[in-house]
Amino acid sequence: MYVASVTETEVRLTLETAVEAVNGLTDPAFDLRATLGDAGFSGAEDADEAELDQLRSRVGDLAELIRSLPDREQDDAAAAVNAELAALELTPSIVDHDGVGPHLHWTPPTATFDVRVVTDIVMALARELCDNGTIRFGRCAAEGCDRLFYDGTRNRSRRFCSDPRCASRTHTADHRARRRAG
Repeated sequence: MYVASVTETEVRLTLETAVEAVNGLTDPAFDLRATLGDAGFSGAEDADEAELDQLRSRVGDLAELIRSLPDREQDDAAAAVNAELAALELTPSIVDHDGVGPHLHWTPPTATFDVRVVTDIVMALARELCDNGTIRFGRCAAEGCDRLFYDGTRNRSRRFCSDPRCASRTHTADHRARRRAG
């Protein structure tokens, strides 16, 4: 992507990808390359394993912050994101490539893959905190699941992580409880 997250859709997609990457840190079957590619991060398909490992490490560095967002007040979250922003080497520029049209890049063309992706994530976090605070970050409501989600729905009604088993298991249990009760 490396496109500055300036639209709501870009912010949503970047944050959903960041949350999935954090959730995937403990899942050996998680495919970071495919997740980034599906989200439109250019360079994901060409990244070698060393670059992906470096990105996993950088995402790991952000994981505590991202995991804490559902429990943080906006001011506290903003202070944490500001600390991450201060550590970035931002050099915004307008570029036009790959038929995308003019858009912003936060990093220079020489930035490494992990720096470009992490910068996009941190900038999306900053934008989200300015627009909505921490309200769109949550933890899965399924019993026994502590995975995160980013709720990009209009009415902020999301309750479950991206694992479809969580919602299914919960809905099935609720249905059976209603049948037993009445």
